[in-house]
Amino acid sequence: MFFRRVCLFFVLMALSPSLELPNLNSETLTCNPDDLRALTSFSNCLESTTPGWNWNSTDSPGCCTWTGVTCDNSTGFGRRVVGLELGSKRLVGKICGSLSDLNQLRVLNFSHNFLEGSLPDDLFNLQNIEIIDIGSNAFVGSINIKGTCTISTKIRVLNFSHNYFSGEVPKDLANCTSLQHLSFDENSLSGSLPESLFQLKNLSELNLQGNSISGSLSNGIGNLSNLVKLDISSNLFSGVLPDIFMRLARLEQFSAMSNLFTGHLPTSLVNSPSLQRLYLDRNTLSGPINLNCSAMKNLVSLGLSSNLFHGPIPNSIFSCRGLKSLNLARNNFSGEVPNNFKNLKSLTHLKLSNNSLSNILSALRILQHCRNLSMLVLSRNFDDEQIPNDVSLEFKNLNSLILANCQLRGPIPEWLSRCHKLQFLDLSFNHLGGNIPSWFGKFESLFYLDLSNNSLQGEIPKSLAELRSLISGNVTIEETVPSFELYTAGQGGRSLSYRQISSFRPTIDLSYNILHGPIWPGFGNLKRLHVLNLKENKFSGPIPNNLSGMTGLEKLDLSHNKLSGEIPHSLIDLSFLSNFNVSYNQLCGKIPQGSQFDTFLNTSFEGNNGLCYAECTCQSEQIPILSIRERKRTIIGLPSIIGAATGFVLTVICCFMSGLALPKPHKRKYIRFVTS
Repeated sequence: MFFRRVCLFFVLMALSPSLELPNLNSETLTCNPDDLRALTSFSNCLESTTPGWNWNSTDSPGCCTWTGVTCDNSTGFGRRVVGLELGSKRLVGKICGSLSDLNQLRVLNFSHNFLEGSLPDDLFNLQNIEIIDIGSNAFVGSINIKGTCTISTKIRVLNFSHNYFSGEVPKDLANCTSLQHLSFDENSLSGSLPESLFQLKNLSELNLQGNSISGSLSNGIGNLSNLVKLDISSNLFSGVLPDIFMRLARLEQFSAMSNLFTGHLPTSLVNSPSLQRLYLDRNTLSGPINLNCSAMKNLVSLGLSSNLFHGPIPNSIFSCRGLKSLNLARNNFSGEVPNNFKNLKSLTHLKLSNNSLSNILSALRILQHCRNLSMLVLSRNFDDEQIPNDVSLEFKNLNSLILANCQLRGPIPEWLSRCHKLQFLDLSFNHLGGNIPSWFGKFESLFYLDLSNNSLQGEIPKSLAELRSLISGNVTIEETVPSFELYTAGQGGRSLSYRQISSFRPTIDLSYNILHGPIWPGFGNLKRLHVLNLKENKFSGPIPNNLSGMTGLEKLDLSHNKLSGEIPHSLIDLSFLSNFNVSYNQLCGKIPQGSQFDTFLNTSFEGNNGLCYAECTCQSEQIPILSIRERKRTIIGLPSIIGAATGFVLTVICCFMSGLALPKPHKRKYIRFVTS
């Protein structure tokens, strides 16, 4: 036994002189020395340590028990590494070419780490590799897989998604005949699709979304007869959609959102018996929507928003009784919501916003028959109508209602109080009046409430400080389908972005109303609230010290009100606060210093004559916080005042010396720069 150990030691040292070997007992040498050397070199290239790799442990039985390493059961001199699965291990650094020495490797997974740089060419010289997943890292350069499928004919999965790869989709794909899953999505690829791509007969999933691929969608896509999922969204494809979908007999999901497609819906597409999910939002498609629902028996989700469809909502849709989600927003549909919506008993998500629909009372009376409806978006319709207060309306399963920008009149309707599952409510940019109902506080799951830009009056009901979801945060937010991302204003209001409901921060927005009274100290209990916006109202009284209890707060806007007293020093405890504004109130005293308050601009405090940065109290004379514009005007006006005074003195002297009578001084208007 002793001599065997000595022999093994010298063999390993000969193979890898620089290798620092762990303790050489018989259990340690359970993986092949070449594989051990390759893993050592790989780990040394990283800037981070590889968790669960016990290099120096005397108890370590070898690399085959390391985290993410799988070995085969072969006998002989060391078991071979066949799997290296290190997804989501917070790895940092670059990949070295030594991994090509793992010549029995079948699975390579480095997804969801912080790896960067270009890929070594010999990474793809693995003759037994079947799965390569390096998605969600920071790799750069072109995707060079030349020779990969010639060396290894068993490759089933190639996932390069969510990186920074550039160049074109690789042309060397024709030999990847075993490929079933190909993902190049969310990179910076450009150019057109190579013809070699359409030779992958076994491909079942193709993800190319989130690049800059251009040109028309080739008829060759019809050769991929085993496709189940095809996603080419968010690219620069143009022209008409090819009429080849009868050849894709297994296709269940087709997504081509956010491209430049024009023309009509292909006949083969609207007659596809296998299709379950069809997303063509944000193109310039037009013409009739002639769904053959007797053929499309499996269709559950349809997205056609942001196109050029017009006229009444087509009746053909209502024959697809299995539909669960329907998005027809941002077209030019007109007229009333058809009565046939009652046929869609399975409907859970409906978006009809940004059209020219009318008669909101009729619409709600019809849609309440869709008993499973959980998300309803009707914004920018029903212009200047009265919001229905029909007590018979009932939406038991509704968790998201967005009815903004309709210029609706009337009070907040009572029937909303029976929507017990509400999580997200947006009634902004209407003409709603009256008081905010106290029953809002009874909603157990409400985390987003936007009543801004209305004409609401009275005090804030104290019950809003009792919203359970904003106290405990125990709310499960359902992810919506891809076509149901919501439009939000982009940076500077010049663009649009799309967000899932779950990505919205817990919010109470009551800005731009005519609310008055105090801000209740009870708001301090809302530990899960991220945004509190009370801007442009008539709130008065002090800012409560208790607001420091909103430990999750990121934005607090109390500007343009009538608040008085000091800014509570306790607010410096709001460590996540990044947006703070109390401008144009009647506040006084010293502005708190420390923590986030040291990062806020003067514009956050302007318009309060009694605020100062020096030691002061509300009773002492203060140096006012001037706005930027007022500062400029004051500085510019100072030389003029000095010049005028100097000129007047010189005139007096000259007149005295010449014996002339002094002229009567003209009355001069002086503008006093003060803040309100």
